[in-house]
Amino acid sequence: MQKLRIDSNSPYQRVIGVGGVGTGVFFKLAGDHTLGRNESRAGELLDVRDYCKLHIVLHYVAKLLGGGNHASGFEILPLAKIGNDAPGRFVLHEMQMVGINTRFVEPLSGKPTLFSVCFQYPDGAGGNITTNNSAAAELACSDLNKVKQLFQADGQRSIALSVPEAPLSTRHEFLRIAREAGAFCAASFVSAEIAEAKASGMLSLLDLIAVNESEAVELLGFSFSADEPESIAEECLAFLHDSCPDLQLIVSLGHRGVLGFANEEWNFRPAPVVPVASTAGAGDALLGGVIAGIAAGLPFLRPALAHKHDFSRQLHSALDLAGILASYTVMSPHTIHPSACLETLIEFAENHGLTFADTLQTFFVRLD
Repeated sequence: MQKLRIDSNSPYQRVIGVGGVGTGVFFKLAGDHTLGRNESRAGELLDVRDYCKLHIVLHYVAKLLGGGNHASGFEILPLAKIGNDAPGRFVLHEMQMVGINTRFVEPLSGKPTLFSVCFQYPDGAGGNITTNNSAAAELACSDLNKVKQLFQADGQRSIALSVPEAPLSTRHEFLRIAREAGAFCAASFVSAEIAEAKASGMLSLLDLIAVNESEAVELLGFSFSADEPESIAEECLAFLHDSCPDLQLIVSLGHRGVLGFANEEWNFRPAPVVPVASTAGAGDALLGGVIAGIAAGLPFLRPALAHKHDFSRQLHSALDLAGILASYTVMSPHTIHPSACLETLIEFAENHGLTFADTLQTFFVRLD
């Protein structure tokens, strides 16, 4: 089994994340008309495993870095709350099976695990109903004391990850503590949170932010055509230059690919054409791939190819690796692709005429 090399010489030794942990179910509705207020509707319960954002991101970090390999000393630590119920025990077991350290995941009695019922119409449109009284909503600033000492002891070798489905105020304080300790701070937000995050100064605490197309509109304050990466790049560079010059930015363009920005440079990685089973979780996989690459010491971008609409057949960076991971995951109906790991990504890339550059392959090691 191959993984990204992580050892005592790697730039980071742990990732600590806050966000929602939970699960859900998917129904394919019969009939195309919009579900009515008092309507009962038949639907097919799909064989789809659904997970929440913090779990998805950290799962891919664990798979790429060889989670559970105690010899490396690298820790993956979610800080979250789940219910003392069957869904909570299920996701706890799933995380532990890939080597995620769950000692800061607290089961609560009297509160359900974060749970979502997703529904899909025959034309592919749909929505979901998510619990707003779940254990995840109980994560408070006082809970941050559990990880504060880890940041204070070795903050400069820690990655702090903040993702949705936990209170924004708690995530803000988490990033403040991590930033004060010198940690690398990464985050994603849902569209409805971005205005508050900007107004509260959360962006100033970040080293990296990942957004999709709709979230990018809220972040940048303008609409754009995802068919024209160059025009998006110009606007993104202007926003970063004026507002957040030190921020690294990831913009997912769905089936078109991904843009990355850092230090007034940008890369575009087009996505290979694949059969799509579901796009749910692909953005979280993208963020997980970048974080794994950064933890191992991969460059975020390909500096020599910056400012180019690049269709290179070689993969050079953490962004390139993450883009391939995101494309691979959409071939699974589940929000976590059960087969995703470095070895399957290498094979996937080869099948699409892509190769990993020698400089990237130096980070590949075999785990016995």
